[in-house]
Amino acid sequence: MHYTFDLWMRRTHPDLRWCRYADDGLVHCRSEQEAQALKAELQARLAECGLEMHPTKTKIVYCKDGRRRGKYPNVKFDFLGYCFRPRLVQNSRDNTLFCGFTPAVSVSAMKAMRTTIRELGLRHRTELSMADIARQINPLLRGWIAYYGRYAPSALEPILRSDTSNLGDAEVQTLCRKDDPGGSLARTNGREQADLFVRWRLGRTGVFA
Repeated sequence: MHYTFDLWMRRTHPDLRWCRYADDGLVHCRSEQEAQALKAELQARLAECGLEMHPTKTKIVYCKDGRRRGKYPNVKFDFLGYCFRPRLVQNSRDNTLFCGFTPAVSVSAMKAMRTTIRELGLRHRTELSMADIARQINPLLRGWIAYYGRYAPSALEPILRSDTSNLGDAEVQTLCRKDDPGGSLARTNGREQADLFVRWRLGRTGVFA
């Protein structure tokens, strides 16, 4: 792809901004006509190199926001686990809201995260202590927070607050009783060990850290 796409773009379209990761790429055009022309050129270029565009992922998207108010069928796209689309954004200077074209974790990425946690089968691993569970799940959550929490971190809330990443209260109390038969942890619902799980720490501080 470096030869097929990168060098070709630099040579034939030095005025256009673009980015690529593996076989996924984006090109920013200034008009729909320019985008259509580039799509045709790129299709021919890939064919010359024995490659072809993905039939469903390849599309022209209108980056609609508060200033771009045209009507087009496609106004969002996924790239590297993020979904870029129009959404309300808060102005950092005066806290007013405006419509921006910004990224947040995509639906498909959220689904993949839920599947990953579910496949750990932690709810059925009754032999594990809370510390054992924390050691398995915290590295996953930290990685997701570090990557997807960079933009629109609140979009991760369904993962961090859901039953798939946060043990239910009854299960926490059961684990607490197993780890501490005296019941001191169970009476506090385990919150005295607030640093044990990434999700608990976030619930306490209210921030991603």
